[in-house]
Amino acid sequence: MLGFLLAIASGTRAQYNVDRLLTSGRIALSYDDYVLSIQYFNRIIELKPYIYQPWQYRAVAKFYLDDFAGAENDATEAIRLNPFVDNIYDLRAISRIRQQKYDLAIEDYSNAIRLNPTNQNFWFNRAICRLNTKDYTRLHLDIDTIVGKWGKMSQAYTLNSEAYLQEKDTIKAVKWLDKGLALDPYNADAWTTRAYISLARKRWKDADTELGKAIHLKPKFVSNYVNRALARLNVNNLRGAMADYDMALDLDPNNFLAHYNRGLLRMQLGDDNRAIVDFDYVIKMEPQNMMAIFNRAVLHDKTGNLRAAIRDYSTVIDQFPNFWTGLNYRANCYRRLGMTAKAELDEFRIFKAQMNKHLGIQPRWTKSMRREMRKRSEIDPEKYNQLVVADENTVEHEYKSEFRGHVQNRNVDLQILPLFALSYSPYANGVNSFQMYDKAVEDFNARLRPVQPLFISCNSKQLTEEESRVYFDNIDHLSAQIAASKRLVDVLPLLFQRAVTYSVVQNLDAALADFDTYLQEDSTNVLAYWQRSVCQILLSHFNGDTSQIRLKNALTISDLDKAIRLNPSSPYLYYNRGNVYASQKDYEQAIDDYTRAIALESKLAEAYFNRGVCRIEAGRKKEGAADLSKAGELGIYNAYAVLKRYAK
Repeated sequence: MLGFLLAIASGTRAQYNVDRLLTSGRIALSYDDYVLSIQYFNRIIELKPYIYQPWQYRAVAKFYLDDFAGAENDATEAIRLNPFVDNIYDLRAISRIRQQKYDLAIEDYSNAIRLNPTNQNFWFNRAICRLNTKDYTRLHLDIDTIVGKWGKMSQAYTLNSEAYLQEKDTIKAVKWLDKGLALDPYNADAWTTRAYISLARKRWKDADTELGKAIHLKPKFVSNYVNRALARLNVNNLRGAMADYDMALDLDPNNFLAHYNRGLLRMQLGDDNRAIVDFDYVIKMEPQNMMAIFNRAVLHDKTGNLRAAIRDYSTVIDQFPNFWTGLNYRANCYRRLGMTAKAELDEFRIFKAQMNKHLGIQPRWTKSMRREMRKRSEIDPEKYNQLVVADENTVEHEYKSEFRGHVQNRNVDLQILPLFALSYSPYANGVNSFQMYDKAVEDFNARLRPVQPLFISCNSKQLTEEESRVYFDNIDHLSAQIAASKRLVDVLPLLFQRAVTYSVVQNLDAALADFDTYLQEDSTNVLAYWQRSVCQILLSHFNGDTSQIRLKNALTISDLDKAIRLNPSSPYLYYNRGNVYASQKDYEQAIDDYTRAIALESKLAEAYFNRGVCRIEAGRKKEGAADLSKAGELGIYNAYAVLKRYAK
């Protein structure tokens, strides 16, 4: 039996099986462990660089790590190896879009459409890229095709409307926009585009209303707040405008337009010191912005900091020697400081200019002129106190792709917290970091004194490249020890440790093989049943096949039942079984198991959270709200967001 066991368990080269490495890398990728997944794909590329899949999946991992250039390069190699997979063109296109390489992205989507002409996302994304390159003729042709094939895609009508708006054809823009809103009145981009039309026509009240609807539907698009503030200023809603600028800067603290225009608004309201803070920020962002420097000079002048005002006036006058308003203001500061000679020099320059018929007399600012606006790129010192608007209003489109955003940022409704598993990382839930205690884990650490002690955790952190390398080295070391061992009693602890290490690096197939082998010889180890059940559930969710999930769930519950019989005082085993029932939507069974876990450990925040989720799903919202409140109190701060959204 020992020889059979060693034949199964040994052999370092077995871990380099390409299919197993690829599966492990994809599992790590699906659980957002991007750095670890890259390590697996690196190994495959070293062994077999002519296989396209590791290049493709490594590109995905790099994309989610915001390494768009690296993702593009890997996707290019994958396409070279296999130019017949449409999703790889999609991946490379999205990576290029993030780098603003719109022409190259158009080429990729054209290739993807050639391979898969029925994918509407490819057509729509190519149309957006054409908008970014201002290729309006081909964009309209793409939209005609989309509307012909998928007539109810409201975003296509809105996109066409925006293109006509940029072409200054407002009549067609309104026509297409009305069609889009008739199909989907909850399209935030459509309301934003309609607001841009109202702004262009100076229909300020309409723009305010339309941007309000867009903000309600898409509350984190900063430009909508900046533009609504502009509309509100023009209907004299100064309080509302200030609130919009404040919100825009909460969402984007580096927003130039919000800082600049809020500074002007504060200046108008007499809040001079805080206006100076805004212009300080603008000048820090753009040290050569003469308009901001002059406005700050005026504010320093008003608040009595005359030397700072003179310094800023001089900076602007050096750049624009014929800016007579600046000379007049500086002369006034010189006189107030008693620097008469310098004041007279500035006044003489102004007098000489007034006598020059070619230059004319400096015009006065009227109330209507103070409501005028200038484009951001327009540099005219005479317009220093005009509101700044973007050179061109654009809608922030969402590209339709499985790769469009971080996996971890996807909106998942009422998701339960993950399983408790054996780990080499201590537990931490973001607030509390106490160590989870289980007698079987403590006995294992005390008896064997492994190099890496076991912990209990349900939120293991993503592994760094160095940590991944350490774990791979440990697997090699344990495999060598297993191969060298002659006695079964020596092999079993090493086999168990290797199985746990395999599970930590997401090589779930290898971990399950080791646990199966181990439990054939020792069917009384509660930790082996525990960790094998975790591996089974993770692998089944990765594979996604419904029948496989049901089978794995049954095996998982069987393992957890055996573990509970061996260790009925462990709250984590009841918690894990509750998770399996919850995944099957058997909420009452799940609630019972979470209740048992809480009875054994009254501070198990995750059990309160998951029981709260299950109670809400089962229609028991009041009880669910109480559980979520308790989970938040114990450190699961996301519980409050769920509580606010679902348990009013």
